[in-house]
Amino acid sequence: QPEDALPVLEANLALRRRHWSHDEQNILIAQTNHANCLADLGRHNEALVLERAIYAKEVAMLGISHMHTIMSGGNIARSLYRRMGRYDEAISLLPAARQSLEADHHL
Repeated sequence: QPEDALPVLEANLALRRRHWSHDEQNILIAQTNHANCLADLGRHNEALVLERAIYAKEVAMLGISHMHTIMSGGNIARSLYRRMGRYDEAISLLPAARQSLEADHHL
């Protein structure tokens, strides 16, 4: 159950930040799990804030066309579209997604 998982995921994230602060990708994975759990609990705004922060960090660390960055952008679009009904905002992300895919993946 998500309500049981949330404190475990929060503790996991805190431990990763404390003991593996140098491993930012590992922390981003834990944050993604945390965001997904928040969304499962219906806490969509909190999840979206975290998803946007993850995306910004991955753009800075990995670049716009890296697979993890693209997947994080997809998480934002999914939250906006499916979970929050913000269709126009989700669709507005498509040109940036296509551009990032074309950059390194020759579409």
